[in-house]
Amino acid sequence: MKEKVNRSASSQQMQQEKIRENMKKITYKLMVISGKGGVGKSTIAVNLAFNLVLQDKKVGLLDVDIHGPSIAKMVGIEGKRMGVLPDETIEPIFVPPGLRVVTIASLLENSDTPVIWRGPLKMKLISQFLGDVDWSELDYLIIDSPPGTGDEPLSVAQLIPNLTGAIVVTTPQEVALLDSRKAVNFAKNLNLPVIGIIENMSGLVCPYCGKEIKLFKSGGGEKAARELGVPFLGRIPIDPAIVESTDSGKPFVIASKKGSNWEPMKRVVSNILKQINRYS
Repeated sequence: MKEKVNRSASSQQMQQEKIRENMKKITYKLMVISGKGGVGKSTIAVNLAFNLVLQDKKVGLLDVDIHGPSIAKMVGIEGKRMGVLPDETIEPIFVPPGLRVVTIASLLENSDTPVIWRGPLKMKLISQFLGDVDWSELDYLIIDSPPGTGDEPLSVAQLIPNLTGAIVVTTPQEVALLDSRKAVNFAKNLNLPVIGIIENMSGLVCPYCGKEIKLFKSGGGEKAARELGVPFLGRIPIDPAIVESTDSGKPFVIASKKGSNWEPMKRVVSNILKQINRYS
């Protein structure tokens, strides 16, 4: 029994060393989190990643939503499989014009296959995604986590040395803001820098009259950021073009440069980069 425990401990140490060596090659590691589902967190993660690619940055996108992966659909790689290189490392899926993507969706039989796992198995897979994938040298690794403060974001925070910080996504209504506060405090309890809060789905510009309709109120994300003492990164309105681009597997920032959200998205990314520079 003692020998088995020692082998297990040694294996864990080796994997942790592989993760450390892999993460050394990546300048900034950003985890996108939310307190609840349905706030557009994955949409933000995907468009942030592609926006950085369009700025000639080397970017990877890691989907650690084990039970409900949506990144594959959003970037148009459903049905594609990750490769294995000669040294037995995993090869990410390359998405033009230059994004490396890793998601459990590329390991499942089909999109309807459920993942019925407990915490230890999820942590092991995330460990493999961090240590056994050939991420190469990157400027940014964007990590899309599932909603809440459970196994997946906790595993990422514990496994990645010097994680740059967390980006919290919320919508303006009170029920979402209550959970976004929990997400911020989750990061603070782990001594993880909070890059800031993004208020998503912040109003809808009527295509007929041009007036803004506050479907979920507005300003709540900024208020929460102020109360919690973290940066406010900006508001992104609801835009039907984002829904269409997401469903078609063509991220908004790639598919359209004319939608009402193009400029707000650019401002949010600019604010994220400004905050990151504070920690570099």
